[in-house]
Amino acid sequence: MGNCIICGKPVDGLVCEVHEEDVAFEFEGTAASQLSPGRFYRGTVDGYADFGVFVDVGDHVTGLLHRSELDQRLESLDWEPGDSVYVQVLDVRDNGNIDLGWSIRQDDRDFRGKLIETADDERHPDEFEGDSDESTDGTAGSDDRSEPAASTADSSSDVAANGSGSTATDSTGTTSSSTETTSSTETTDSPETAEAAGTAEQAGATSEAEAGEDSDFEFGTEPSLNRTTIDDIDSQVGSIVRLEGEITGIRQTSGPTVFELSDESATVECAAFEEAGVRAYPDVEIDDVVALEGEVERHHGDLQVETEALEVLTDDERATVLERLEEAIEQEARPSVLELIDDHDAVSAVEDELFDAATQIRRAVMESRPIVVRHQATADGYIAGAAIERAVLPLIREKHTRDDAVYHYFERRPLEGRVYDMDAATDDVTSMLEARERHGEQLPLVILVDAGATAESADGYDLLSLYDTESIVIDDARADEEITDAVSLSVTPSLAGADVSDLTSTALGANVAAAVNDDVRGDLEHLPAVSYWEDVPESYLELATDAGYDEETLTERREAVALEAFYQSYKDKRELVTDLLFDDDGDLAAHVSEQFRDKLETELEAASENCAARGVNGVTVSVLDTGSFTHRYNFPTTTLLLDALHRRERTRTEPPFVTLGVGDAELHVRATEELDVRDLAAGIAERVPDAGVSAVGGRDGHIEYLVGERDAVEEAALETLGETLA
Repeated sequence: MGNCIICGKPVDGLVCEVHEEDVAFEFEGTAASQLSPGRFYRGTVDGYADFGVFVDVGDHVTGLLHRSELDQRLESLDWEPGDSVYVQVLDVRDNGNIDLGWSIRQDDRDFRGKLIETADDERHPDEFEGDSDESTDGTAGSDDRSEPAASTADSSSDVAANGSGSTATDSTGTTSSSTETTSSTETTDSPETAEAAGTAEQAGATSEAEAGEDSDFEFGTEPSLNRTTIDDIDSQVGSIVRLEGEITGIRQTSGPTVFELSDESATVECAAFEEAGVRAYPDVEIDDVVALEGEVERHHGDLQVETEALEVLTDDERATVLERLEEAIEQEARPSVLELIDDHDAVSAVEDELFDAATQIRRAVMESRPIVVRHQATADGYIAGAAIERAVLPLIREKHTRDDAVYHYFERRPLEGRVYDMDAATDDVTSMLEARERHGEQLPLVILVDAGATAESADGYDLLSLYDTESIVIDDARADEEITDAVSLSVTPSLAGADVSDLTSTALGANVAAAVNDDVRGDLEHLPAVSYWEDVPESYLELATDAGYDEETLTERREAVALEAFYQSYKDKRELVTDLLFDDDGDLAAHVSEQFRDKLETELEAASENCAARGVNGVTVSVLDTGSFTHRYNFPTTTLLLDALHRRERTRTEPPFVTLGVGDAELHVRATEELDVRDLAAGIAERVPDAGVSAVGGRDGHIEYLVGERDAVEEAALETLGETLA
């Protein structure tokens, strides 16, 4: 029995189940069967194959990181054989093969602890080194495990005391010197060993500055430092600087505490070391306004400030900094260009709301708040979400010094339908609270695109509001008034009285994105035309043509996105969708769209053969038993199939014409005349009161019912349609 190295909870081993994924393990076992699935391991790149990367996670223990597990294209990885990487063990198969998963954390400072996993148990790094026959520098081992670390610490302290060089801790808690040392005992060959030893002496300058005792550095000592801004420190590597700003994130690693500091210009990470794994400056919290002085360094290519002193500002000093931040944020948040992509009556009806949404998005970036985009797993949803993504990512890169900030501060999460229900909201709240607890992240701005505009989503928004989380809905559907009070901002043309029959959510999302970042406006102009399955507005076609996209190219990209939206529908597929929509040669889109057409045509032929035409009061209704004559779990989806079937069949029949898809518990309807699905549901419920009939997704949604009343519901639907559309 031991204690968890993260929370201290008594456990069998050294880490509890809750915090197991917060620890980076080094594997010192001898067989694949000794690995623990679910854990993250430090490995070494062994080599590449067409289907992925081979990674050594231990001596003679190699796993495969399949290309499908990567969050980027295999060709874009900059790993070289021998590079250290972090991977997650997903599964160890009976034949000894190891399936590895991608870890977005590719730096030891992103983990909260380190452990050695042997064939039998887990050990602290210092304990494992103590058991070895030789020390890290090749000298004979000693029974006194702390002796080498102590001598190292003493040497480092002597250097600092003699003024022969400045010391600073890196993200693993080890000490570096700005001057060369003459003895190998003044540094350690193993950062992990030094870190685990927790030698507070190694970070003497930092810890003494914090304590204000026996330190050469004190806050405000002469010569005083002038304040600099974060966007200027790139040219001051190796210098001591003074920064003033707001703490927007706090992350405790197994070495230093990492504070994310934001001023009016940018955001930077500042490492502060007390001792290994111990919180530095424990009284500092997120949203505190501070003055920080430290040395500018580069850590794995990223700018980082090694904190030498940190002071929480109060009263007038705090107010001055906050006023400076607010002025800068207000100025930066306002879109530089307030111009729509093109004239479109439905879009123009919400022009002010579009620009307000762009302002809120830009403000979230300036305030270092994560942005979460939720959208339907459809072509329109993916394209609209990708448009906003295209605009926001460059702004995040400008704001943050970390190369991987675009993965921390922007995320797309597809939805199964048009409703932002309690399941989706609970998922978002759970994720954001976990991110705040584990990584000190601020609460996100949540944006609903091509979904969430009806009353059924109000409960989900209410849950977000309990945590003061802002939400924006951007939707072309016929929206409900209740939503305007449930969200921070709604961009819904139907509530402005506009005709939305020729509108897509991409047309709205692309205009928001262009206002967010005018630099990418040219990348977005073809997207509205991509999102229309038919009757593309002429103005959008002209924009796409001017951008170099003909009608065939637009069709290929739309179909390709629709197909890929179906597979792994819960994933954003960021790089793949980017290639499909923005890659100039279009070869990938052409290849995928060919698969789309083959699969859709096969299903259309089967559906057409099994449709039953019914005439009711002069209304022709084509009824398809979707439960019996579609492949439920294969492409295309029921909704996409019915859309295509309705487009094909309506040209052969005089209006009014309806396509009715009747499944085991769902009814979908497509009509040549305007139809309110809620009214249809009410008519069915009146005729079959015990069928549990309800409309889902508002006036443009579908109907759900008890499967045992299927036949009665179908007949009631036909009767209601005959009355409504005759």
